[in-house]
Amino acid sequence: MKVLIIEDELPAQRLLKEMLAELDPEIEIVGCLNSIQSSVKWLKNNPHPELILMDIQLSDGISFDILEQIVLKSMIIFTTAYDEYAIQAFKVNSLDYLLKPLDKKELQAAFEKYETYGEKFIRQKSKNVDYSKIASMIKNAEPDYRRRFLIQLNESYLQLVVEDIAFFISTQKITFAVTFENKKYPVNFSLQKLTEQMDPNLFFKVNRQLIININAILKIHSYFQGKLVIKTKPAYTEQIIVGKDKAARFKRWLDR
Repeated sequence: MKVLIIEDELPAQRLLKEMLAELDPEIEIVGCLNSIQSSVKWLKNNPHPELILMDIQLSDGISFDILEQIVLKSMIIFTTAYDEYAIQAFKVNSLDYLLKPLDKKELQAAFEKYETYGEKFIRQKSKNVDYSKIASMIKNAEPDYRRRFLIQLNESYLQLVVEDIAFFISTQKITFAVTFENKKYPVNFSLQKLTEQMDPNLFFKVNRQLIININAILKIHSYFQGKLVIKTKPAYTEQIIVGKDKAARFKRWLDR
């Protein structure tokens, strides 16, 4: 089977490649693309593979825009970090999806489903899907982002509003919220879960250990090999480096 990966995060691309290799060594990955523009160009100039693994949110928009420009001859498995409103859209339209963080067993189940129903059936079913309607639902939806955390302090509780949080840090498998007053509170969520719960206009996951509030950023400096260094207030205990694979997306986030 030939597979095309459309995903704008390099770690997610690498994870998908590893999963596919473990799933079936004979799977041929024909390309890895990271934007609507590059995907449309590739699909116009190359034979369509049997399967496309397609992230919803790409660097330059929603991936459903690809489907409005190209009549695909491929089966699609969508990957998404979106919440329930997007998942319901998939269910209504009988589409397959993988919810991030990606899981090998779920990917295997999706492959088995396609093998069970057959290519012809899936492709025929996909012809009846109104992708523009789903794209509109996603673009116009108003996710219910988290507004506060209830923090237990011995025998009392504190309501910590998200605007007071400078960043979230993960250390020794424990996640902490650090306020602008440099107070530190444990929260019962992983950084991945917090990425899904927090407003992406306000918070950005810089690396595996840190999610930062845009209002905590003081300065940004260029670093070697296309990386960036961030200075924050309050000051972070270690040097904050944005990797080359995230630097462009991080700058676009700041420039919204």
